[in-house]
Amino acid sequence: MRFTAPRRRHRAIAATLALLTSVSVLTACGRSDAGTTADGKTVLRYQGSTGQVTPYELAADLGYFTKISLRWEGDTTSGPANIQAAATNQVEFGSAFNGAVVKLIAGGAKVTSVLSSYGSDDKTFTGYYVRDDSPIKTARDLIGKKVAVNTLGAHHEFITREWLHKEGLTEDEIKQVQLLVVPPANTEDALRKGQVEVGTLGQVFRDSALERGGIHPLYTDTAIFGQASYGTYVFRNEFLAKNADAVQDFVQGTARATRWLQVTPREEVLARFSSIIAERGRNENTDLLKYWKSSGLPTPGAVVQEKEIQIWIDWLVRNGELKKDQLKSTDLFTNKLNPYANGTYQPASGPTGEVVAAK
Repeated sequence: MRFTAPRRRHRAIAATLALLTSVSVLTACGRSDAGTTADGKTVLRYQGSTGQVTPYELAADLGYFTKISLRWEGDTTSGPANIQAAATNQVEFGSAFNGAVVKLIAGGAKVTSVLSSYGSDDKTFTGYYVRDDSPIKTARDLIGKKVAVNTLGAHHEFITREWLHKEGLTEDEIKQVQLLVVPPANTEDALRKGQVEVGTLGQVFRDSALERGGIHPLYTDTAIFGQASYGTYVFRNEFLAKNADAVQDFVQGTARATRWLQVTPREEVLARFSSIIAERGRNENTDLLKYWKSSGLPTPGAVVQEKEIQIWIDWLVRNGELKKDQLKSTDLFTNKLNPYANGTYQPASGPTGEVVAAK
């Protein structure tokens, strides 16, 4: 097994930043929008995740969309890649960690966040695990040690570096903690074999590893920030301007589907997910569904909160990757299209029979 070497870390981040800076130029190279269906619905291309059902795929199955039709373009490899695909017109929308969204916009991409896409609560979170026999007890013990993350410049790196900062390490000391890119499916094995000192584990990878025992969390994203949304869906500004009704339909339907996940018994959710995966015919394994615990989104209807964007702007400023006042958080997202924006479901036009008060 080969991992990204520590000395390549800064080159990888530099390459990522250079790529993000060129996004506005690359946008012109993308394909044209997918167009409309025979019955006049706007087609939204997207990238999915194998063996999983996203809130917007659930919304389509629940019949919550009336003006759009989803078209799967394959599965995404990571959040940054997904939102870059959206920014460069390969798909209409994408989802990523908010820190990556901020960096994308700072790099010149003309996109706007319209809805929270994932987060953490007491059931769904990301943990950073060590072996039970590990001498690693504190943040300072990680100096010179290896932490496995799924990709650089995204959620797992930000959370790790923020935890080290909160625990009192200097920036020079934080730089000595080695972040290695390890595929999530291989992280548990790398941790148990001692190839890394800390392994980042979430969802199925966390729960299945915990079933085997012998590991415990050193820190978690929920322990650092509490229950919060960490990622958002973004659309290109030009698409949003030309297809406002389509984006509004996407937002209202996905918000309703998210709320459905928040209030529906788990057994019913899993049955629905299994049915959706079977019907879409992608030859996927549904065995991992048993590890689904919750939507992970604490805010009713996935409404974006300003602090969930601002915290990563502040983080990037502190780390010298953004200038102070270069970006204003309220310019990067909108809740105007979300029917839960005022805390209670409000249909865009006319009664629908669905009024779900936020709790």
